[in-house]
Amino acid sequence: MRILVVEDEHKTGEYLRKGLTEAGFVTDLIQDGLDGQHMALAEHYDLIVLDVMLPRASGWQIIAALREAGKHTPVLFLTARDLVEDRVKGLELGADDYLVKPFAFSELLARIRTLLRRGRTREADVLQVANLEIDVLRRRVQRDGKKIELTAKEFGLLELLVRRRGEVLSRSLIASQVWDMNFDSDTNVIEVAMRRLRAKIDDPFEPKLIHTVRGMGYVLDVPEAP
Repeated sequence: MRILVVEDEHKTGEYLRKGLTEAGFVTDLIQDGLDGQHMALAEHYDLIVLDVMLPRASGWQIIAALREAGKHTPVLFLTARDLVEDRVKGLELGADDYLVKPFAFSELLARIRTLLRRGRTREADVLQVANLEIDVLRRRVQRDGKKIELTAKEFGLLELLVRRRGEVLSRSLIASQVWDMNFDSDTNVIEVAMRRLRAKIDDPFEPKLIHTVRGMGYVLDVPEAP
């Protein structure tokens, strides 16, 4: 899952990015309001953590632009502005939650997970392909009833493949969605990660689910019967 953090205070921003990354989220940190607005409109995020007082464009302006553009990405305001009027304004502009600084990271994480769960009314929390089962919220994977331990990146890679089941995903798309980086053709990080993921969730089981499409990328699906 991808989270955008728009926070101009360097120390707080890095704290959020580190904590959310360790919690398993791909996290982008932007410190400028206008750049944050551009990213929020141009990229797909599962949730946005937004400060109010930002250079060049305020959090109020960013969420207003988002909603006017018809984007319903969940937004959690994280701000030092603690007046009731500010909270009301944020919620009326379309925010989904409002947390005042200073904050406990555990509370922020709980609120983020609640918003993501709420936003997933259209998507199941438990994904299943054949005998592979992924509990997205509990970060658990099992196949044929056997629990499988994955790293955060392996889990993100598997979730992406399962959510886009049957779709050939290019290396550049995988790199941007899971590693939050531009694809470098000289690196084999994706091949290595895919090989490790296969060793855990595919090699000991049938049917094989992860398939390489030569020259194009990877696809996860149940193979058709011969």
